[in-house]
Amino acid sequence: MRWMIVGGVAAALALSACHKTGSNVTANKASDTAPVNAVQDVTATAVGGASAVTHATTADLYVPAAAMADMYEIEAAKIAVARTKDPAIKAFADMLIKDHTASSEKLKATLGTASLNITPPAGLDDRRTGMLNNLKAAGDADFDLAYLHQQLAAHLEALTLHKEYSSVGDNAGLKAFAASVVPVIEHHLGEVRRLGGDKLKETATP
Repeated sequence: MRWMIVGGVAAALALSACHKTGSNVTANKASDTAPVNAVQDVTATAVGGASAVTHATTADLYVPAAAMADMYEIEAAKIAVARTKDPAIKAFADMLIKDHTASSEKLKATLGTASLNITPPAGLDDRRTGMLNNLKAAGDADFDLAYLHQQLAAHLEALTLHKEYSSVGDNAGLKAFAASVVPVIEHHLGEVRRLGGDKLKETATP
């Protein structure tokens, strides 16, 4: 997943601890902040992706990770619907709200039928909260690309998570659920890359 590997990881990780929550909206040079936020988001999600590969093969780890991914996608898409001026981005965000809401409900139903006593998290973790803060702070001119950067990184992480669990997970019902989510995530990734085009590729890999 070459788009997920960012040069200068140590520097980017330092940046990821410094989420800006409002300055980008009013900054005179909004475009100056977008690459920094992109590095934060992609690097943070690369860390999450690596964690997904090695740690989410049991139900008690997979369920919170899958639920958190859906929650983040829904919240980010709501921001995009409200802020984008591009009808194609809005349509994409609307699709994500629909698909990830359906995935979230299906996960809850699967937990019931699999008789698993696992409660999905009620809120986002600090990493994804920081990503949403970056998105909210993006200037108007940079918003769409910032959103697509996050979607590229987050869906690569989600794809790793669901593929890994569908292959070696410890619960048959959840494995089937994970396998059913994979093509949905792959479709979303295809749309992200189509919408972002060369500009997304260029800025995703410094």
